Amino acid sequence: MKYSTQTATASTIKTPCFVTSLDGARKALTKKAEREALDLATRDFGNKLGQVCNANIGSTAAIQRLLVVGGCDGEVSETDYRKASKAAAASLARLPVASATWGLHHASVEDQDIYWRASTSLLDVSLAAYQYEKHKSKKAEPLKLRRVNVLADGRSRASCAKAAKEANALKAGIDFARDLGNEPPNVCNPSYLLKEAKKLGRADKVKVSALDEKKMEELGMGSFLSVSRGSDTPAKLIIVQYNGGKRNDAPIVLVGKGITFDTGGISLKPGANMDEMKFDMCGAATVLGATRAAIDAKLPINLVTLVAAAENMPSGKASRPGDIVTSLSGQTIEILNTDAEGRLVLCDALEYARRYKPKAIIDVATLTGACIVALGSHASALYANDDELANGILDAGTWSGDRSWRMPLWDDYQQQLKSNFADMQNIGGPQAGSVTAACFLARFTKGMKWAHMDVAGSAFQGGPKKGASGRPVPSLFRYLVDQC
Repeated sequence: MKYSTQTATASTIKTPCFVTSLDGARKALTKKAEREALDLATRDFGNKLGQVCNANIGSTAAIQRLLVVGGCDGEVSETDYRKASKAAAASLARLPVASATWGLHHASVEDQDIYWRASTSLLDVSLAAYQYEKHKSKKAEPLKLRRVNVLADGRSRASCAKAAKEANALKAGIDFARDLGNEPPNVCNPSYLLKEAKKLGRADKVKVSALDEKKMEELGMGSFLSVSRGSDTPAKLIIVQYNGGKRNDAPIVLVGKGITFDTGGISLKPGANMDEMKFDMCGAATVLGATRAAIDAKLPINLVTLVAAAENMPSGKASRPGDIVTSLSGQTIEILNTDAEGRLVLCDALEYARRYKPKAIIDVATLTGACIVALGSHASALYANDDELANGILDAGTWSGDRSWRMPLWDDYQQQLKSNFADMQNIGGPQAGSVTAACFLARFTKGMKWAHMDVAGSAFQGGPKKGASGRPVPSLFRYLVDQC
């Protein structure tokens, strides 16, 4: 899918399909016969929010087909525009057309400009057009849609061109993240993640490297290595450096949890739905996706992305409940539950990030089931030790529709992590599980601006629509754009 701008008026365009409101459709048609065809197609169209009408005008017409979107005549709210845009994108993605012109962004939306409207709609198209058929012997018919042109006039051309450029980059990043998340665990292991990350190194100003287990042991990353101990697949700390900004500018560091399969280790998970634990690397997938988007958009920013990649398996070599390990920071951890492994790899990755003297650190992880209990799938949980950083991420999520909700990071919860035998234990008991997990990570980020996103509920779906969602790539990318 490619996005570009088309500078014209609705009545002068030539396109296989034009996406617009009912009023916009009527204004776009100049011939009486074409208007009659539209009236006939929309005779029973209620023009209600969420409705879409596919009106065939004729193969010889300048506009051969109209995708009429209900509820967008007159000013609409941001929420209503999103609903209409999603419905239109879902319909457009499945039409038998190779290209289309998008005009819905000329609708009037309360407090939002045309750049936001175009960006929002192109994100909806990107999400609707995603397909993953890699491992099926009989693949579904690929979508025919290959290009969407954003209709612009002289005044809106620059805003629409910016939206289209960023949408191309964001789609590449989201697709990259979703593809990684959807790969089966017998394919996607730490070595595979490194191989895919190395593809980013083909771009200008990008360097990709990795720490193997020998190097991690030399550095003293005992917490990280305690997770991979039970697996035959060695762990990796993957490092992607993008130097798009000024040479001496401090980088933003993204850290992703990359547990490519999580059995729970000795604290074995129940068998039901354990297949979904291949998605336990979606934090890693999304930081790599956001990095891909930043690189493709050529953002003038310095970015370091760390992926803590490991597989959590039970074996005679696996960590046991009661084991005590020493982290890279020198702090000791009593492992009471081997299924609380994400924080064990992340704490060493966060400590390693310190050497880059970051402007800010954001870690992303499918960390706790407690997060799903608290927020469901609608929002990612956000924790931060800096209000400016937290507000930047929250604003980026509101703008992109990929929302987060800030959770408490109070010292009151720290007492739940007290251990009789080590500096801390890796779980805080049954209460406030997502909060205590964040409090655990906070112990390794002192002196740095840090935010933690628990995306256990938002990064993937179960059930009939099982698959990686690509979240929170949109909000991370928007945050990076805003920082430029």
